Amino acid sequence: MPRKLRVEYPGAIYHLLSRGNRKENIFRSDVDRQDFLKTLAETCLKTGWQVHAYCLMGNHFHLVVETPNADLVAGMRWLLSTFTIRLNHRHKLTGHVFGGRYKALIVDGSGNGYLKSVCDYVHLNPVRAGLLAPGERLLAYPWSSFGGYLCTPAHRPGWLRVDRVLGEHGISEDSVAGRLEFEQRLEARRESEANGPEWQAIRRSWCLGSPAFRQELLDRMGPKLAEPPADTMRRESAIDKAERIVVEELGVLGWTDLDLQTNRKSDPRKMAIAARLRRETTLSVRVIAARLSLGSPKSANALLHKWLRRPVAGEPGVVVAPKP
Repeated sequence: MPRKLRVEYPGAIYHLLSRGNRKENIFRSDVDRQDFLKTLAETCLKTGWQVHAYCLMGNHFHLVVETPNADLVAGMRWLLSTFTIRLNHRHKLTGHVFGGRYKALIVDGSGNGYLKSVCDYVHLNPVRAGLLAPGERLLAYPWSSFGGYLCTPAHRPGWLRVDRVLGEHGISEDSVAGRLEFEQRLEARRESEANGPEWQAIRRSWCLGSPAFRQELLDRMGPKLAEPPADTMRRESAIDKAERIVVEELGVLGWTDLDLQTNRKSDPRKMAIAARLRRETTLSVRVIAARLSLGSPKSANALLHKWLRRPVAGEPGVVVAPKP
């Protein structure tokens, strides 16, 4: 039986859930959880994702993400594969970490409360799982975005967006009073609706929204065969972003494409551009190597690996040579 299509469009919002292989634990330690959040932050930098909520459990995770560039599949592929590689390397393991296909519930972001509902569902997940004692605050669970909502903007990750959810709660300002009201609202929901019927649509449906939103999604899915393949559109979007980065960096250097071709493969200026493309796009090393004249994908990967592990300016005892 063919898999259901992933519906992707600019500005789409998804509730994402992925479980460990054979429902085994994904995270073996807090280091693993920190590494997942680090990998998520890198994914957001590459794709432009905005995270509205997250919660890391033992054998699964929840994310609520908005995709300005219609790149859910490319972003999830990078997030899950990169975290798998890092986790297996750290624990000297092999094989799959995640089991089966991740769930992607499409959420109506029109401001009518559907985004609020799904983010509340994510933030209340530790309560439903029995991980908090009756008198313990939601804030006591450290591995969800709830604590980020209660932080000042200066102490909140740049990829965590809170304004839309606060707005759907009727909170107009990200202030001390507004954040306190948000906490009080979630604590009240914890007591009255932690396992309420509202959550059934989140668990069982493929979309969460009004009938008009559902019909709009069905209309998007209808003419799929007449559109370019989704993989082609995602790849073209990533290439367009990469090309803007290359043009910008060449302008700073005063270079042309000829300079990319004639300067040596390991030139620090070329490697800096390659590192930025690797950080900020989902392009493969093979495509980056071809665009920047870095040689074979194998040699380019070795050069990039060495470059990304180099000492960083400003660290104690590090002297960085001037650019040639």
